[in-house]
Amino acid sequence: MFPTVREVLDLVPVRNGAPRLVAGTAGLDRPVRWVHIAEVPDIATLLGGGELVLTTGIGLPGDDAGLREFIGALADVGVSGLAVELGRRYVSGVPRVMAAAAERRGLPLIELRRGTPFVRITEAVHALIVDAQLTELRATEEIHQRFTELSVDGAEPAEVLRQAAELAGCPMVLENLSRQVLAYDPAGENAELLLDGWERHSRQIRPPGRTAYDPDSGWLVTTVGARGQDWGRLLLRWPATESTPPTRLTILIERAASTLALGRLIRRDAEGLERQIHRTLLTALIDHSRPVDEVALRAKALGVVLDRRHLVGVVVRHRVDEPAGDAGTPDDEPAPARRGGRRDTDAEGPEAGPARLRDLAEAVSQAVRDAKLTALTSPLDDQAVGALLALPDPAAEEKALSAFAAALRRVRLDPAPAPAAPAAPAAPAARPARPLDAPDRPAGRAVASASARPVDAPPRAAIVVAAGSGVGSLREARRSLIEARQVAEAARRDPRDLPCYRLPHVGLAGLLHLLRDEPRLQTFVERELGPLLAYDAQHPREQLLGTLRAYLEQGRNKSAGAAAAHLSRPAFYERLARIGRILDADLDSVDRCLSLHVALLALDAVRTP
Repeated sequence: MFPTVREVLDLVPVRNGAPRLVAGTAGLDRPVRWVHIAEVPDIATLLGGGELVLTTGIGLPGDDAGLREFIGALADVGVSGLAVELGRRYVSGVPRVMAAAAERRGLPLIELRRGTPFVRITEAVHALIVDAQLTELRATEEIHQRFTELSVDGAEPAEVLRQAAELAGCPMVLENLSRQVLAYDPAGENAELLLDGWERHSRQIRPPGRTAYDPDSGWLVTTVGARGQDWGRLLLRWPATESTPPTRLTILIERAASTLALGRLIRRDAEGLERQIHRTLLTALIDHSRPVDEVALRAKALGVVLDRRHLVGVVVRHRVDEPAGDAGTPDDEPAPARRGGRRDTDAEGPEAGPARLRDLAEAVSQAVRDAKLTALTSPLDDQAVGALLALPDPAAEEKALSAFAAALRRVRLDPAPAPAAPAAPAAPAARPARPLDAPDRPAGRAVASASARPVDAPPRAAIVVAAGSGVGSLREARRSLIEARQVAEAARRDPRDLPCYRLPHVGLAGLLHLLRDEPRLQTFVERELGPLLAYDAQHPREQLLGTLRAYLEQGRNKSAGAAAAHLSRPAFYERLARIGRILDADLDSVDRCLSLHVALLALDAVRTP
């Protein structure tokens, strides 16, 4: 904020005095806080430090000891420099003893070899100081205004650091208490050099107090926290070769820290700051919103190394989208899973869905830690939680996925599958077994439904764990994550309870589920089944689509199909004939029935959310 002695010497009124520096070159960068005119030897007692003293020398001591004492007193009080106008007391130059004393104390001593009004020097220097103070005031006002807007807008930490670094013109780093980087802005410098070996370097930066400058490392540091709970540090790099950081930078870093602390308090109940960074990075990989190299660098600073690792995308989601209510659980859903003795969500309402997703995200993060794996984990949408596992060796992929799935079940305390209940012998809903020697059994069989589940099957786990194909670079991680998300969607309707679903597990029904939004698939369904669907819409009491489903699911065994449809054989045969006429299809043709069965599975996929 204040001009230095060097800058004062460049002012026009000073140059008019033909200045010559005779001692104290090392002190030229001292700031000049004020200009004071003095003609008495004991002036030091009236000064506060930082002044440039102007004198003609007429009141200075005449002996060497007195001059040494005069210079020593000025140096002790911390004046910035001493300028002596020649011509009144000293004609050709200041005394050598005076110059020697000033050199020893590093005090700039200037001769003004030409007469110049001191008032012109005073006015020029004070104008410079006032201008600097106004500039500092404007900068401080901008800092307060900028960070007030960021606080009101609820800006993310990355945006707070970006604007702070822009105002300061210096690199900034936000770290947690474990010295892991949460956010940073290199301010145009090399980010890799800035963050290389960060944890080791950061632990050496230990300035005293909550806000202080460490000249050995060149970092201005402030603690970030609120309500007595500190959770990180904000650091601003100020070159150690320069002077102490100006006051405005101290104000800036403290305001930035306050903004970060306030934002943390606001978002604390929703998700932790580390989880936000994980979500930002996973979203960036899926949406291509950030360069891959930047994602890798930020993940490494967070403690998750993604470079030169075998990466596997994993998605965990509930089998049903909405939480189970007190009225009972869906047929696919077992009793609500419990974590730590409580339900995933104990109440319905607008908060139940986010609370359930938050619990699932916490469970996934805990499972990653329990399985001793390294991963980015975060909710991907309103229903699914994603994880990008970083493995050192491709051979460890299956073992890592098994360990993760097992840890997730332990964390969530999912109940073990219940033993199958004995089937009632006369239960009408039970599907009769097809006799091996059935006379009308065809040589070929239509595709079996992958969505059917026996009524006496044990309940499945409330969640689905799906993994994509492992990839060898971060640029391919998006493919693995998207594949895992699609497999998880398809596996929701799978009757099995696998620890971890992979692409080969989803089968034809799963493939059709993945393609349910594809217009060409929907066109195929309408082409194959449209007339029959239109007929059923006009004759709701008949529902021939169910008859066709029973026939195809029983492998075109008419006897078994009639029993499954709870119809007599003649009635069942008559319905099949009517279906054949409506669809203009030969239901004895294997190829035609295969096409119809695929259309039925596709229709189920389109109708299932």
